[in-house]
Amino acid sequence: MKHSFGPRKSANLSDSVQQQLNKYALAAGAAGVGVLVLGQSAEAKVVYTPADTNITPDHTIPLDLNHDGIVDFGFRDVYRRSHPYGFDHTGVLSVVPANAANKIEGFSRINGNYASALRAGASIGPNAKFTTGPNIMATSFIDTGRVRKSNSVCNGPWSAGATRYLGLEFVINGEVHFGWARLSVTCKDLRVLATLSGYAYETVPNTPIIAGQTKGSDEETSVGPITAPAPKPTPLGLLALGSHGLPIWRGEESASAVQNVSVQD
Repeated sequence: MKHSFGPRKSANLSDSVQQQLNKYALAAGAAGVGVLVLGQSAEAKVVYTPADTNITPDHTIPLDLNHDGIVDFGFRDVYRRSHPYGFDHTGVLSVVPANAANKIEGFSRINGNYASALRAGASIGPNAKFTTGPNIMATSFIDTGRVRKSNSVCNGPWSAGATRYLGLEFVINGEVHFGWARLSVTCKDLRVLATLSGYAYETVPNTPIIAGQTKGSDEETSVGPITAPAPKPTPLGLLALGSHGLPIWRGEESASAVQNVSVQD
């Protein structure tokens, strides 16, 4: 027997049932938005801070990557006359972790650790090689002697004078994060000089960041320009770095041992 089916009629729901469905739709929509927000918060996001800070001899400049009031690293610049008559002049620029958990991308030699001068676009993350520091960036040395006068020699990974990036690993609430700092380094008048022009970090733990990256996968997050405090003498600056900085202040960093380290791109 054949059955013919006419067009379906829409059901007329009572007001009470319609209200229940509307409430359910609103609840489901809110839950969906909540899931969406949670998904977005797990995406990579970079916090970038522009800067214009000069790093000069006999000062240590602190670096707080995530602006939580805790110093993460310090840039230490020293200038010494190693001979009582001023024949030998040595300048050393180093980056110093504020605690043992923080590290710097670099390499080791028999005479110490060195900070790699990364180009823009380099990946900084779990697969990079980090050392505990302090890491030497550049050195300047001259031996004038009693009679002859020789030219100043600038060495180290950052001695080429171009703008490069530091790869940084540091800890926030017990979790590892990665960041970068952008600097320009020059050797002038027997001294090493540098300018910090910006820094950034990745908010998601154990997530790589690209050197020079200022935005994540969603949208840029930027902190306004930071006005650097007046530089303090090196001993006071190193106090902010804790016990890790004391051996550096005491002169255990051998400047003469790093004179022949070549530039690493």
